[in-house]
Formats: sequence, C-alpha cells, structure tokens
Amino acid sequence: MPREAEISVNERAFIQEALKEQIRLDGRAFDAFRVLELTFGDEYGVADVQLGKTRVIARISVDVTAPLPERKFDGIFQIVTEFSPMASPAFEVGRPTDAEVILSRILEKAIRRSNALDTESLCIIAGLKCFALRADVHIIDHDGGLIDASCIAVMAALQHFRRPDVLVEGEKATVLGLREREPIPLSILHQPLCVTFSYFEEGEIFLVDANLAEEQVRKGQVIVTLNRHGEVCQIAKYGGATVDPLALLNCTNIALQNVKTISSYIQSRLEEDAKRRDAGGLMAELSAENPR
Repeated sequence: MPREAEISVNERAFIQEALKEQIRLDGRAFDAFRVLELTFGDEYGVADVQLGKTRVIARISVDVTAPLPERKFDGIFQIVTEFSPMASPAFEVGRPTDAEVILSRILEKAIRRSNALDTESLCIIAGLKCFALRADVHIIDHDGGLIDASCIAVMAALQHFRRPDVLVEGEKATVLGLREREPIPLSILHQPLCVTFSYFEEGEIFLVDANLAEEQVRKGQVIVTLNRHGEVCQIAKYGGATVDPLALLNCTNIALQNVKTISSYIQSRLEEDAKRRDAGGLMAELSAENPR
C-alpha cells in the first residue's frame, strides 16, 4: 500500500524545538486556524473549502426513495468520503486508509448522529416515499486538517442546498421542477463544527489546525465537535499519550471561540451568495430604482 512520504529526522527535531520555544513554522499562534476560504458552486449544495493548502469539495445530491422500514417518518441522509490519489500518494482508490476511516467516523458522529439535519423534514409520504440526501466529500489537496475542512464543507453545503418541492395527492407524490416552484432549503437544527487539536511533548503542547508536517510529528490528536451555542457533540481522542482533563477543558473553550468565528464566516458567505443569485431576480423586480 502506498505511504505518505515521512518527514526527515532533522525536520522532526526542528519542529519540536520550535514548538518548545512557542514558535510555529508558519508564524501562527497555537490556537489559530490557517486562512479559510469558502466558495459555492453554480448549483445549490456545492461547497469548496480551502484551509491553507488543504482543499475539500462537498456536494449534496437528493433522490426520492422508500424510507427505511424501521424509520417510516424519516428521510435518509448519508455522508460518503472520497480520497483522490492526486491529493496525496498515500491515497488509493478502493483501498481506504486509516485517515479515511477516521474521517468517515468523525463526520458520521459529528453531523448525522448529532441530528444536525432534521431528517423528519425529508419525509414525503410516511412509509412510502422520502428524500434520500447524500453528501459526497472529495479530498482534492491534503496538507493536514482534513477533518476540520471536511466538516466545514459538509455543513456549508447543507445550508446552501435547496431541495425540490413536492406536490402530494393521496399516495401520489410529484416532484416539482425549479421553474414550477421555488426550491426549499433544508431544515438545519444546529451547526456542529470540528476543531482538531494536535498534542506534543506528552500532552504539554496543543496546536489547532496542524498542517501535514506538524501532524507527522504529533503524539496524538483530540477532536472537539461543538456548535456556536457551546453544546458539545463529541470529543474523540486518537493517540497513546495521556491528556490532562484541565487541558481538555481549555481545548473546549478554544474550540468554541474558533467555532463561533467560522460559523459567522459561513453565514456571511451564504448571504453573499444569496445576494449574487438574486441579482436581477425577485428583489430587482420589486425595486422601483431605475438603472442609470
């Protein structure tokens, strides 16, 4: 199986010594994210996230199907991750790595199991028809921070997506096109976001949003998932070194500040995209202003 190119001994020692002196190679503070850029595609439900050199694209698609027998009043929502070989030589199609397995589990717990999406709103006819929502996460460039970038991409894509409206007559459901009726936004109950902490020196040093070089040096990682209201959705720890409980509480407080900042940024980008799409639309028709 292909492997990621390992960092050299000199580079490892250099990063460790720099961290002991409270210095990161890119000049960031220990609790700071890299530059985050979020753009939306021409279609609803496509979010392109760039976190430093890491790039993730999430795409939401929908179909009409029969609900699960044990959940007749709920729709279906699933998250599928795809690691492209061009993102890293360690990724190979059809052979999931440990990173892909961990990413899938974290996104499953953070978004689907925390009920970020109201699946009952996807029900069309109880026990007969419902919307099946699918989030495809494509890893385009890998330079660390895949979990955080992927979670941002999925949540932004869900908020950006619009599902078609449905006309129900008895047990017959007709899906209306975009020209027949305005598509409907999804019912999002809350917005969980992941913040990954990499720890070094047996848990004495914590970094937010480590790049690939820092990830190869770290002793382990702690992933904190919460929303902007401070509600913790999950805390996952990977790595053998122990973590002090007080340090974990401090990580939660740092994560909350970052989540609030990222949530505000996502909301501002959604508003900008809505204004761009509405240019010349309904608001322009209702306006009495004449172009001069």
